[in-house]
Amino acid sequence: MSSEGIQAASPAGATVIAVDHLTKTYQLGEVEVHALRGVSLNVGTGEFVAIMGASGSGKSTFMNILGCLDKPSKGKYLLDNIDVSGLSRDELAHIRNNKIGFVFQGFNLLSRTSAIENVELPLLYGTTPSKVRKEKAIAALERVGLGDRVHHYPNQLSGGQQQRVAIARALVNDPSIVLADEPTGNLDSRTSVEVMDIFQQLNENGITVLLVTHEPDIAQFAKRQIVFRDGRVKADKFNANRKRAEEVLKDLPAIDEDEV
Repeated sequence: MSSEGIQAASPAGATVIAVDHLTKTYQLGEVEVHALRGVSLNVGTGEFVAIMGASGSGKSTFMNILGCLDKPSKGKYLLDNIDVSGLSRDELAHIRNNKIGFVFQGFNLLSRTSAIENVELPLLYGTTPSKVRKEKAIAALERVGLGDRVHHYPNQLSGGQQQRVAIARALVNDPSIVLADEPTGNLDSRTSVEVMDIFQQLNENGITVLLVTHEPDIAQFAKRQIVFRDGRVKADKFNANRKRAEEVLKDLPAIDEDEV
């Protein structure tokens, strides 16, 4: 199945993300770069979607728009039935801080700051009391299996543990959507599957997950795959033989995460 406008019918709940003829054009000197060329698709509440495509295909631009980090040149983007295309910078920041959690390939942790302090960062932009911030940060770290590492610094943690801290930071505001950009790009094979296990568990608990990846093996852990090419949706399909990270881990050798 291919071409823009053709999409898999969502088996999930109500539509949480709806984009209609989304276009994004950048001006680089005298050259126009068409990053997105009329993308239309829906994502339902509780879906787990892998976004794939070569460099320059438009997937990162698409994710930036979904994360309210960028605005489309044309077209509509509805998030929970709210047209975010015309919102102010402050309104977009409010949505980012309350509805969306971000996970990045490079972890983006502050090196001189402990795990709990890194996770607390998104809460500093609101009015959450210090005691509540700490409680929520500890709960988020426990959720990703790092309840015993709350006071460790990034250089005391393995790559997988650092990514789990980053995921905890994305969860601390109880978002309904998590956007992950190449979250396994810097990780070894087993640790990558462990991270996907966390995403699958979060998804099973009702969080909508959208994940950018170059790796077909990683995309197999999602429920649905959307492939971009030249700014358009080339394919949109459900994974008939979806992998379960919990089962895959049983066949992979264990890694001692204390050896960092």
